[in-house]
Amino acid sequence: MEKFMQWIDERYPLTETYNEHLAKYYAPKNFNWMYYFGSLALLMLVVQIVTGIFLTMHYKPDARLAFESVEYIMRDVPWGWLMRYLHAVGASFFFIVVYLHMLRGMLYGSHRSPRELLWLVGMVIFLCLMAEAFMGYLLPWGNMSYWGAQVIISLFGAIPYVGDGLTEWIRGDFVVADATLNRFFALHVIALPLVLAGLVFVHLIALHKVGSNNPDGIEIKKNKGPDGIPVDGIPFHPYYTVKDLVGVSVFLMIYFAVVFFMPEFFGWFLEHDNFTPANLLQTPTEIKPLWYFTPFYSILRATTNTLLPYLAGVALVTMVLAVMAVKNLIGRALIVGATVVFIAGLFTLEAKFWGVVLMGLSIVLLALLPWLDRSPVKSIRYRGWMYKTAITVFCINFLLLGWLGTQGVDETKTLLAQVGTIIYLLFFVLMPVYTSLDKTRPVPERLTK
Repeated sequence: MEKFMQWIDERYPLTETYNEHLAKYYAPKNFNWMYYFGSLALLMLVVQIVTGIFLTMHYKPDARLAFESVEYIMRDVPWGWLMRYLHAVGASFFFIVVYLHMLRGMLYGSHRSPRELLWLVGMVIFLCLMAEAFMGYLLPWGNMSYWGAQVIISLFGAIPYVGDGLTEWIRGDFVVADATLNRFFALHVIALPLVLAGLVFVHLIALHKVGSNNPDGIEIKKNKGPDGIPVDGIPFHPYYTVKDLVGVSVFLMIYFAVVFFMPEFFGWFLEHDNFTPANLLQTPTEIKPLWYFTPFYSILRATTNTLLPYLAGVALVTMVLAVMAVKNLIGRALIVGATVVFIAGLFTLEAKFWGVVLMGLSIVLLALLPWLDRSPVKSIRYRGWMYKTAITVFCINFLLLGWLGTQGVDETKTLLAQVGTIIYLLFFVLMPVYTSLDKTRPVPERLTK
C-alpha cells in the first residue's frame, strides 16, 4: 500500500491534498451546531445533482410533453416518485441550509477581514443558486410554474429602452413557450450546475486559505505553538468529519420525514396549482414564487408610488453618511450628484422599474456587509445591544417579508411590506453608524466554549 501511494503521489498530490484540506487543516476547537450548515449545503448540492441526473433520463423538455413526462416519472418509472420528491423537496431544504449558513456568518462575523472574498464568492453562489432554482421551477410545466415564470421574466421589461427586447430574448419567444422551456432546461441541467460546482470549489479553497471563523471571532492562526500548529485548533479530520456525520444523520432524518410523509409541506414546497398542466388561458388566483424567493418578491411588490418619497429619504440619509465618511471633495461631489440623479429618477421612472432595482439591491447590500460593518469585534458574543437589536429586528422583518410575499395583495399587507422594505434598507444603510457606536466587550486571547 505504501508503494502504491508513493506511486500515486509521484503523479498526483493525493496525500498532500488530503493533509492540506483534511488531516492537517486545523479548525477552531469551539465550533457549535451552527457550523453544520456549510457541510449540509455541500451535501444538498450533491443530492440535487445526483437526483437531477436520474430525472433528466426520463424528462422531456418539450412544451407538449413536459408535464406528462413528470407524471410518467411519478407513476411509471421505478422509484421515479422518490427521485422527483428528493429533488423538489431538496431545493427547499437547500435554501433553508443556505439561509442559516448566511445567518451564522452575520452572527459571528464570518464576512469580516480576512474573509471578504470568501463572503463575496458565497454571495455569487447564492445568486447562481437562485437562478438555478428559478429555471428548474419552470421545468414541471405546471400552471403556477408557467405563470410564475411569465411574471418574473416580464419584470425585465421595466428596464428603460432595452427592457422589451431583453424580455423577448430571455423567453426566446413573445410569451413563455417551448423555446423558453428548452433554454431553461439547458441552463438548469448543464450550465449553472457547472458554474455552481466551480464556485463551491473556489469557496472551499478560499476558506482553507484564510481559515475557518469561530463563535468568538478570534483568528487562531495568530496564536501558534512551537510546532507551528494553532494552540486552539484541531485537525478537521477525524474530529469534525465525525461531528458532521452526526449533523448529517439528524438532518437526513428530518429531510426524509418530509419527503416520505409531507412532500408538498402544506403547499410551501410543492404548490397545488403546479399539479395541473400549464394553461395560457387560466391564470392562478394568486401568482407567487416559492417561499425562498418571497422576501425579495415582497420588496418588489411593495415598491409603489406611495413608497418612492420614503426611498428618497433613505437616499438622503445614505448621502449624508457617505459624505461624512469621505474626506475627498471630489468624492463628496460625486456622492451628492449621484444622489440627486437617483432622487430625480425616482419621480420620473415608473415604480415597477424601481421595484426591480430594489429587489436586486437587497441582495447587493448583503454582499457589501464586509465594508458596512465597522465594529471593532466580529462575534455577536462581544457586541453591544445595538447590533443585537438590529439583527434581531432584521431577522424578524425578513421572515415577515417572506410571509407577505406568499399572501394576496391588499392595502394593509402592502403597507406592512413597505414598512418591512424600509427596515430592510435601513439595517444596511445605518450599519456603519450603529456598529461604530455600539459598546463592545473585550475579546479573550484564547477561544472559549
